[in-house]
Amino acid sequence: MGVFVFLPLVLPLSAWPIARLAEQHLHPRAATWLLTAVAGVLAVCSTLCLALLMVVGTAQLPGNPLPDGWSDPEVREAVPYDEVAGKVAIPALIVVLTSCTRAAWRHHRVRRHATHALAALPARSVAVLPDRTPYAYALPGRRGGRVVATTGMLEGLTSSERRALFAHERAHLSGRHHRFLLAVQLAARANPFLRPLRTAVTYTAERWADEDAAAAVGSRRVVARAIGKAALVSRGAPIATLARFAVSGPVPRRVAALLGPAPAERVWPPASTTVGLAAWGAAAGATVSALSSANSAVTLFFILKAATPL
Repeated sequence: MGVFVFLPLVLPLSAWPIARLAEQHLHPRAATWLLTAVAGVLAVCSTLCLALLMVVGTAQLPGNPLPDGWSDPEVREAVPYDEVAGKVAIPALIVVLTSCTRAAWRHHRVRRHATHALAALPARSVAVLPDRTPYAYALPGRRGGRVVATTGMLEGLTSSERRALFAHERAHLSGRHHRFLLAVQLAARANPFLRPLRTAVTYTAERWADEDAAAAVGSRRVVARAIGKAALVSRGAPIATLARFAVSGPVPRRVAALLGPAPAERVWPPASTTVGLAAWGAAAGATVSALSSANSAVTLFFILKAATPL
């Protein structure tokens, strides 16, 4: 195992440059996919690293389930950092698993409560609630989900801006953005170094919906006005969120992006650019993290196998 078992804990730092540059230089759809994939790989490897260290730490506890051969000096020498890091990994892994479980349960609970609250309404793709509090959100569901908006929100928009608002929320549903947001939220809870990626995906998912809405209504300026007005009238409105799903993101940046030219459809940036180097750096970090985790897991497996009596 050696020092390589610790690499997945710090390699998320390699993704920080792309977390910022992807927002500015990649198409929001490509940025969301890239950042979520990198965050997912790094989070899984980081958690596996803690689990491997926990196995080492468990060997120091009375009544541990490991074989008696594990206590042999030769075996202990093959697995370093057992006295301190192994013991620290036990509560660390418990905290990670508890935090991720709570986040996933909260996401499920908010979604379930919202679905039950709308059960009495007609089964339509758009639900308009008679509420003076201005808010709107997309509620995922088995049949494509539905867009929820209040009369307080719609009264502050023109007809074209309402179409832009509905197109934006439908884009969230069709793109399954709640899955990306939940994935990066769990990743950030698994390793705090991944929080910049969570923040970036929260923004790029909104920008992805903005661009899809602009294509649907045929006007980037109308979508920009709808976003600006919706943010102003809904300021301070209490909205239950699905894994940060209803968070509007940095509205001034989104409006400025919509008032500019449409982003280029680019899946992967050229390696000669700054964002390209950052993307390859994040991909390399994720690859090294996966290889380090696999190497440590295989090494520990063979050590346990050798220490287990026939």
